Amino acid sequence: QVQLVESGGGLVQSGGSLRLSCAASGTIFRINAMDWYRQAPGKERESVAAVTDYGRINYADSVKGRFTISRDNAKNTMYLQMNSLKPEDTALYYCHAVVRRTNWGSAYDYWGQGTQVTVSS
Repeated sequence: QVQLVESGGGLVQSGGSLRLSCAASGTIFRINAMDWYRQAPGKERESVAAVTDYGRINYADSVKGRFTISRDNAKNTMYLQMNSLKPEDTALYYCHAVVRRTNWGSAYDYWGQGTQVTVSS
């Protein structure tokens, strides 16, 4: 099985910074893609940033220029550096990964439990 564990969330004032981490563990042959989602109260879960195994990166328009996603393939870990945080960034942030557990199997989706980010005004 594959487990994803997020960390780094917390309470920060508007304009501050946080760095989220997502560590993948278990039986992993290859992580094809890793990305961050977030969900605020009363809103649908939305994609924040994504990086593929080829280095292709996508950001939501709302975080472009403020957030930076990175990935350490050797450690199966993904990071999200969040700068210039705004109250509207307040949400539960989830790690998501598309993982191949063997070289003969298919890739499947895995989700972490989430880490809370709260930005005060």
